[in-house]
Amino acid sequence: MRLLGPVVKPALFEEDGAARSLLVVSTGLANVGSVVNMCSRLGADVTVSDDTAEVRRAHRLLLPGVGAFDLGMETLARNGLDRALVEVAGSGRPILGICLGMQLLLDRSEEGDRCGLGLVPGVVRRLASESHHGRVRIPHMGWSRVREEGGHPLFDGMDEASRYYFVHSYAADPDDPTDVIGRSTHGAPFVSAVARRNVMGVQFHPEKSHRYGKALLGNFLRMDPCL
Repeated sequence: MRLLGPVVKPALFEEDGAARSLLVVSTGLANVGSVVNMCSRLGADVTVSDDTAEVRRAHRLLLPGVGAFDLGMETLARNGLDRALVEVAGSGRPILGICLGMQLLLDRSEEGDRCGLGLVPGVVRRLASESHHGRVRIPHMGWSRVREEGGHPLFDGMDEASRYYFVHSYAADPDDPTDVIGRSTHGAPFVSAVARRNVMGVQFHPEKSHRYGKALLGNFLRMDPCL
């Protein structure tokens, strides 16, 4: 089902001679308007769709989402989008999960019973509610810094002042520490960004993170798909 037609604004990619295409996976679990608008302003040709054929043809994918892990996986499985996403990941094309979309990339979550996509081995765990300074309010809502690890191109051009907007109660815990590309702190440290080859995820909302989020999405849109 095509929910939004292409929107082309070639500003970011004038040097390349053409806008880059992006498919935002529609799950009904997120308001995608903000991320579509930001990516369009960056020069991307954006389509929002839950059609598996379109997902399989996409050059790069963005998987947004908010809410419960099991509901997210049930929604993907109902439409066959879970299998389509795994196929795209295996082809080498870039995938970026945002918030719940990042969590769905992992094997499972303490929040529910369903299996995740398994693209980043690991478990999604509830944030710690205690720290050395006392109890911590859950969910974590607000602005936090991300400490980059490993020099991943998703964070190219970022500085130590970079801050992003979070709304979540759970966070990724990858099996392989080299899959961690960013950490943040809310009482205790937690993983806020992951990457395994062409599959990436961020726990924060870049579309709500002003210039820092815009820069991160621009870096993602510059990544060439391995077709």
